[in-house]
Amino acid sequence: MQNKKFDLEDRLVDYTCRMIDVVEALPNTRAGNYIAGQLIRSCHSPTFNYGEAQAAESPKDFVHKMGIILKELKECRTALKVIIKKELIKPAKKLDAVYKETEELVAITAKSIITSKKNNNL
Repeated sequence: MQNKKFDLEDRLVDYTCRMIDVVEALPNTRAGNYIAGQLIRSCHSPTFNYGEAQAAESPKDFVHKMGIILKELKECRTALKVIIKKELIKPAKKLDAVYKETEELVAITAKSIITSKKNNNL
């Protein structure tokens, strides 16, 4: 049985590395290059911002930084939907696992924000 990683920072680093592979696999077309440029920025942001969230100056600052992470993960999810729908990477099934990880990271981040707000009366 495979051990699951529960360290969010490690998961985000792994996610960014996987998304770099997605970016590199996009076609060298105007659409592929545009999506690649946007996606390379948005897929790095959650990982780097999580480092900032860990050093948040207050609970409110933590919630704010986690909100940025959530926004960027949702942007990645939307980009993946476009890539899948347009079949910019074939077969599109190759993206199922990274799409599922995106959904899980969105859910984890959203729940973390809710929990922090509740615990800190924000």
